[in-house]
Amino acid sequence: MNGPAIPPAGGGGRPGDSCVMVIFGATGDLTQRKLLPALYNLARARLLSSRFAIIGTAVEPIAADAFREKMLQAIRAYATDELDQEVLAWFEPRIHYISGDVREPEFYARLRALCEQIRADHAIEDKHFYYLATSPVFFGEIVRQLGQAGLASEEKDSWRRVIFEKPFGHDLESARQLNADIKEVLRERQIYRIDHYLGKETVQNILVMRFANSIFEPVWNRRYIDHVQITAAETVGVERRGAYYETAGALRDMVPNHLFQLLSLIAMEPPVSFEADAVRDEQTKILRAVQIPTPEDVLSKMARGQYGEGTVAGEPVPGYRQEANVAPDSRTETFIAMKLMIDNWRWADVPFYLRTGKRMATRATEIVIQFRRAPLVLFRNTAIEHLRTNRMVIHLQPKEGISLQFGAKVPGPVMKLGSVKMDFDYVDYFGSTPDTGYERLLLDCMMGDATLFQRADMVETGWSLIQPVLDVWKALPPRAFPNYEAGTWGPREADELLERDGRHWINAT
Repeated sequence: MNGPAIPPAGGGGRPGDSCVMVIFGATGDLTQRKLLPALYNLARARLLSSRFAIIGTAVEPIAADAFREKMLQAIRAYATDELDQEVLAWFEPRIHYISGDVREPEFYARLRALCEQIRADHAIEDKHFYYLATSPVFFGEIVRQLGQAGLASEEKDSWRRVIFEKPFGHDLESARQLNADIKEVLRERQIYRIDHYLGKETVQNILVMRFANSIFEPVWNRRYIDHVQITAAETVGVERRGAYYETAGALRDMVPNHLFQLLSLIAMEPPVSFEADAVRDEQTKILRAVQIPTPEDVLSKMARGQYGEGTVAGEPVPGYRQEANVAPDSRTETFIAMKLMIDNWRWADVPFYLRTGKRMATRATEIVIQFRRAPLVLFRNTAIEHLRTNRMVIHLQPKEGISLQFGAKVPGPVMKLGSVKMDFDYVDYFGSTPDTGYERLLLDCMMGDATLFQRADMVETGWSLIQPVLDVWKALPPRAFPNYEAGTWGPREADELLERDGRHWINAT
């Protein structure tokens, strides 16, 4: 039953523990486009244990062989590198399927029996992790049923872990309730609230860049930094997610998870170590230091938008209200920009500008560190009328890297300054590594490292920051939607947000 033996791990790091991965909602796009290709990449890098198996679950009654072939086809279609037939052959007998209703105890009894059988067939240790790739409305029920079926209990060297996809709650009250519900069954160390942005190399490199390089940390404060911009721009619309997006919108979908995670890594104090809780302690501290918006702040420091018809990559695209499963008079925002202030010694008076949107001009996720301008005194009697500011841009996608902009003298007899940009690209320096953004996160879960996963207090603190925005927007629906064309950088109100401070957005090119 074990199939071809995967070669032993090389020098690329310790492989994950021997375990069974159970994927709830395994027939969905996430499993096929991300999870299976990520597991394949881990196996090809020899970072999966040779004693590993996958159980997919969904409500659809599919034959195990048909499901196995569907998953192998997904790997072939979405693998991010050339296929290794040996690894593919190793995977085949390790893919299993069971159908059933997650609300029925009988399903979990069958799941438990299948887990025991597969552990015996593949000589797998008594270790499981469950990936909830279902609708969030089922999270609490699945965990409750796992607990009642004995599928969440740990004994001796065994472990049970649960990965929760976003969104984790839809407001502060629901996030608190969900945390309370799952903690009736699971300990915090068993809970892994995933954010795939944190699987990106450059996001992880933020900590290395800040705390392992003495040239950056001394200037990482209010004395030298003028402001910070965090942008997550997408050129795609809502595609087939109209029904979900109508209940979420850009604010819920992106801000309390992706953008606040990036903000916390950029602004946090140095942790005492890189242990999971030490890092997350500092992330939580910085989120608690963010000023909670007042109703007046929501009106003056927030901008929301919805895309109308426009052109993206030379092709005409419909407006949000013309998308499938979207109300023709929808008031759901597809863009959000905000100005946040942090009340601590390091960042007092330094604004953090965040924005995210659909159908924007360029697909790019970037963090801009805008440094303060040097004094002009030295150049008073020269032809230089003003000095350019230094700028660091951390590129997260589509390319991962870091660029630094500074001034240099233009050759010639006249004192004239030009702007110079130094670029670091991960691919150029280290080569490309097959990556879906989930490899590191899945491996960390198998190894019990929760550093890149959100803790309960982080989740609730994030929601507490946007709850006032949700409340004001509920009371004051937008009147001017749609207010930006598809293929642009968002509504005019977002530009005005910075212009009132004498600043402007740095747009990716």
